[in-house]
Parts: sequence; C-alpha cells; structure tokens
Amino acid sequence: MSQLVLKTLREAPSEAKARSHQYLLRAGYIRRLSSGIYSYLPLGLRVLAKVSNIVREELDSCGSQEILLPALHPVEIWERSGRIKKMADVLMKVEAKSGDFVLGPTHEEAVIEAVYQDLSSYSDLPATVYQIQTKFRDEPRSRYGLMRTREFIMADAYSFDSDQEGMRSSYSKVYDAYNKIFAKMEIPFEPVEADSGAIGGDVNHEFMSPAEIGEDYYAKCSSCGYRANIEAATRGSKDADAQGVGSELPELLYHYTPEAPGVEKAVEAISDLGVPTKAHEMLKCLVAIDGDQRLVMLLVPGDREARVPSGMRLLEDPEFERYPYLHKGFIGPMNAKENSIYVVADLSVKERSHFATGGNKAGYHVTGAVLGRDFQVDEYRSLVVVRDGDPCPRCGSALTLIRSVEIGHTFQLGLYYSSILENARFTGPDGQQYPYYMGCYGIGVTRLIAVIAEHFLDDRGLIWPVSVSPYQVVVVPLGAARSKEIEEVAETIYSGLLKDNVEALIDDRKLSPGVSLADCDLIGVPYQVVVGSKSLKEGQVEIKVRRDGTTTKMPIEEVPTRIRELLGRSL
Repeated sequence: MSQLVLKTLREAPSEAKARSHQYLLRAGYIRRLSSGIYSYLPLGLRVLAKVSNIVREELDSCGSQEILLPALHPVEIWERSGRIKKMADVLMKVEAKSGDFVLGPTHEEAVIEAVYQDLSSYSDLPATVYQIQTKFRDEPRSRYGLMRTREFIMADAYSFDSDQEGMRSSYSKVYDAYNKIFAKMEIPFEPVEADSGAIGGDVNHEFMSPAEIGEDYYAKCSSCGYRANIEAATRGSKDADAQGVGSELPELLYHYTPEAPGVEKAVEAISDLGVPTKAHEMLKCLVAIDGDQRLVMLLVPGDREARVPSGMRLLEDPEFERYPYLHKGFIGPMNAKENSIYVVADLSVKERSHFATGGNKAGYHVTGAVLGRDFQVDEYRSLVVVRDGDPCPRCGSALTLIRSVEIGHTFQLGLYYSSILENARFTGPDGQQYPYYMGCYGIGVTRLIAVIAEHFLDDRGLIWPVSVSPYQVVVVPLGAARSKEIEEVAETIYSGLLKDNVEALIDDRKLSPGVSLADCDLIGVPYQVVVGSKSLKEGQVEIKVRRDGTTTKMPIEEVPTRIRELLGRSL
C-alpha cells in the first residue's frame, strides 16, 4: 500500500451526501474533477475493471461480440433519426472547425452505421454486438457521486434480426445475461416493466435495485408478481361501478370562481361558497393531442397526478386559441361530444357517481356533474401515476411502491430505427430489402460501482463482494515498524498469496495499528490477514471477514487453506 496512489480521508467532502459517495471519496476510489465528472484512482479502476469483466463474460456467453464505437458523432446522423430534437435537453454538442458533433449519450445511430455493411444479408443475421464505452449527458442535477453523472461508462448492446420472432429470441438471451450479471455482483434487483422514453420501441424492462437514495420508484404486487416502473405502472379498478349509484343524484350547479383555475384553488373557492368539496371529488381535465391529431380529454381525480399516455402530448398554451370552447383552468367534460373531443377517463373515475369540475366558461366551476348524465366517457384506461395501496392491474391486490435505482434497461426496438434510417436494411432470400428488427440493451457500469457500494457498507466503510473487490485479501502487519518478525511474517504470507494467484495487498505503510485497521475497513477488501504480536507469540495470525466482522485465529501455515475456503476455489 505504500506504493499505491492512495490517501484516505478522515472526513468526506461537503458535496457528498450519500454514504456510498462519501466512502468512495474517503477511501480513495474516485476524485471529483467537476460536478458530475470523476477520475478513477487505482482502487476505483480495479473495481471498474472487475465490473466490466463480469459484463463481458456474460454478454460473450450469450453470443454477443464486443466492438468499440466512437464517442464523437457527426450531428447529421442524429438529425436523420430525429433524436437531435427528442434528446435536446441532454445532448452535449461540439462545434469544431471540421463540423458539428454530438458527444454520444447512446449509440443506436452510430452502431447502425458501423455494422450495416457486415449485416447486409439475411444470412448474416441474427447478430448482437456490444461495447463498454464512455457516454455524455448534460445532466441538470448530477448527484450522489457516480449515481448520476454527466460523464459515465455504459455497456450497451444492440441486436439485429430478420423478424420479430428472432428479435424476441435475441432479447431473451440478453435479458437472461443481465440477470446473471447482477446476481454475480450480489446486487439486490428486480426486472420491471418500463416506459421506452427517448430510446423508443414497445416491450422493454428496467432492472431496478431498491435503494434509499434512489430517485426512481417501481410498483410491485406481492400477490401476483406484477412489477413496473412508476412511469409505466398502471392502476387497476375497484369492483364498484359508480354509474347510476344512488337513487338521488345531485343537480348540476354552476359556481362563479374567477380567481380559481386549477384543482387546489377551485376546491377552496367552491367550499367558500358553501359547497364543501375535497380534491378527490374534483375531476381534473387535461386536453391532449394524439398521434392522429385528434383532441383527447383526459379525466383523472383531482387528487391524483396524471400520466399522459404514450403517443399523446398535452395541448400547449398558444394552441388553446384555436379552440375557443376550451377555457384553460376551467375545462370540464360536459359537451365534449358536441365539440368532437374524445374522452378518456382513468379507471378510478368509475368509482364515483358525480364530480366537481370546470364549467367550460371562464371563471366558472360546476358541482354535481354526473357520470353518464352530464358527461360521457369513450374509453377507460389507467391514467394516474400509481401510489401505495392502488389496486394491481392484474389481480386487484394492493400495490407497493419501492424506492430504487435503475441499473439496466433492455428494449425490443422492433422497426423503430430501421423504419427511419435508410442503412438499417438487409437483403432477404427473395432479393428484396427489409428493415432490421432491433433490440438495444444498456447497463450503467460506473453507476453499478455506486449501487454496490450503497448496498455493501457499514459504519466503518465499504464491504465489497469478492467478485468486484479491488483486492481479495489485505495483509495487515500491526506494529511492523517496531518488530522485524511481524514484518517478515506478513511479507511471507503476502508473497505466498501472490504465488497462489490471490489478489492480495499488504499495508506496509508503517502506520499505527488503529489507523491501519481503520483504513483497511474503510477500503473494504473482503478478507484481512492480521499479523500482531500477541497472536504471533502463539504462532498464529487472525483472519477477519470484513462483511460480518468475525475473526478467527489459526496457525500461520493454515492461512492458504483458509483463504482457499473463503474464496471458494482451488489455489
């Protein structure tokens, strides 16, 4: 350790909030260069190499082939795919004398340009390629160290098939490889249904790892196993169908509420007028445009956050001028049919018979809007962001939200890119040109370091699983500066471990025993061989297991056998 580029810190820098971030800085794994940009020091680089090698082993095993694509992309390929606009909020652009470029946040366009000549015939398919490459995203809120950064390393894979069945088969192989990758690293995780976002495609899964510092959530049903990211999770409906419930239904009444656009102000204004109203009794009405440029009104209870369906977008403020019958802040579902507006309601809307909502006149709300009498619904679907206790869409049991971190994402892209990019074609057996059926797959390699660190730590420092630890064993001579015997025994054990192909480290820094032990705990190597004067008098040393803190005394000559047992392999 005396030759290792390493200076441990007693206190973490002030910007480090997560414990994993604090320990990675204090233990000398990474150093901050700028917000969201980190250097990997020798210990950190060894962990990065271990994580990368596990990814390589499993992707190689499922038939993928490693390539390396440029990080710098000509802006033209992003313009052709249309993602220059779709991902504008995260793209980092470079203006050079030779042209305009994009620092790649992902490589769908680039990989097609790289391999289409080699995959030009149906006989060349299927094929899956992958890379482990640096990515760049203009992350507005970099935080938690390696968890959310502007520069990061990703393992991204891309599959090419001649038909949908082949794509599904390739997807299944990589999906299974991902499960093996995370299991080898001992990361708690669950694959969940997900939203495709800017990547595109239909079927896709996120691999989520539960974490207190997670900035994402997924919904889970413990009864049937349903799991979905919060962006894709849907809510089931309760058994009750409130249409026509009750023999006496309220009268539709208009209330003048000029300063009360929106649910919160409307609830207060209507209640002040002597009609007690709560948010869940309100009907929130959002107007969207679907893929066919049709006006769609989305109805959700006033106390719920709406989730705009894929393929739709909310009407923007200037667009309201085209529709004089839409008064923003006072929109209701009455008369939607007369104005050719398609009405889609959340499933929970069926659970009430009447609502307060916008009055379709500027400055007015109504109460007593009865479903089936005053307004009609054309389609019911899940439109709300799910929350704890919502019914599962499959079995109706209560859903639980779990805070988590995304560690991987797999997509069945289908023809999403190949229908746009002209080079994404192959020649079929009939001589005709056909588009690839594609899949893409991503693992945040550097993020995994933070996730593993977050799961495996205690009050003393990091506790690396053997599979990703920078070293397997650290030899700790206590008081070597005062005892030649301690130094020699430690060196002998260390040399023997190296000869047995054990990844070993020795703390030869001649520090006090307390500092040396504290540093070794902080660094988090799985096993410590402690050589001290008391045990050495008995011809013994101590082996400490970092994960559970247990120590065992044993004769010096038995150390290789014990290390062999702990590592679970023959030396």
